[in-house]
Amino acid sequence: MVCLAVKSGGRSAFGEWKSLFATLMPDLDVRDWYDPALDLPAVNYVLVWEPDAGRLAQMPNLKAILSAAAGVDHITSDPTWPRHVPIIRMGGEETAAQMADYVQWAVFSLLREAPRWHVAQKDRQWVRRGMPPVRLASETRVGIMGLGHLGAAVAQCLARAGFQVSGWARTPKHCIGVECHAGVEALPAFLQECNMVVCLLPETPQTRGIVTYEVLSQLKKPSGFINVGRGSLVVEADLLRALQDETLHGAVLDVFPTEPLPASSPLWDQAGLLITPHIASEASRRARARYVVETITALESGKAVALRYDPERGY
Repeated sequence: MVCLAVKSGGRSAFGEWKSLFATLMPDLDVRDWYDPALDLPAVNYVLVWEPDAGRLAQMPNLKAILSAAAGVDHITSDPTWPRHVPIIRMGGEETAAQMADYVQWAVFSLLREAPRWHVAQKDRQWVRRGMPPVRLASETRVGIMGLGHLGAAVAQCLARAGFQVSGWARTPKHCIGVECHAGVEALPAFLQECNMVVCLLPETPQTRGIVTYEVLSQLKKPSGFINVGRGSLVVEADLLRALQDETLHGAVLDVFPTEPLPASSPLWDQAGLLITPHIASEASRRARARYVVETITALESGKAVALRYDPERGY
């Protein structure tokens, strides 16, 4: 019998996980990561968020590590994670759909001045004068930095909503309805054609700090920026400077280098900025359990899975 150990959602969540897997894959032996009697050699797969450092290395028969989220840095930050065991990123239709819905909301929020109206409402002010002319979706080009599983879904969602959409990735991609750019040399041309940019890049040595003042200043005015990738991709001081001198007209941030965002952060009070608490894409446990079952079934059958982490690429 195949054995799966689960650490996601805290100790209280295990009962729900066990019930879901009992329905979706009755012959799967589901164990609680927190159980002090857990037989580590019996474990074949794990579904984890922030696994205890060193514990994965103590599971000699581990076949795959399934991340409970799209990112894997919470696993690879453990220097002892077993390099011969594949890491599979969380995927599935619900994960992509939630991200697409969030980004569409964020883009329309910037397009229709939601940060301005949010401040006016808090101040109980009926503000109409001084606002820029309304720009239609069809007149707005949104750029997606990162055209992986989530980036492609976001790009196609925005294209269906009537936006002009461009995409940029480190390597060539093809995405229906999207003007694709690839490579560092193509980044300036990509930025200069966009009114807004959505950052969905993975965190790698090459992408950390990639969003600088210089990058933001190349966007068409009035410009907008949305980060749903990783907080480390953005140089925070540069983002604040761009908002303060109106190089950047507005921004929506869902991810930050330190989470929760400290109460002392100047981001909280920055005009033109909407902040959400890392909730852009958080698929239901049922959807994630279904994805885990599909992945285990494929791996047990010797089939390849799409969202396997590549240590050389960093994602």
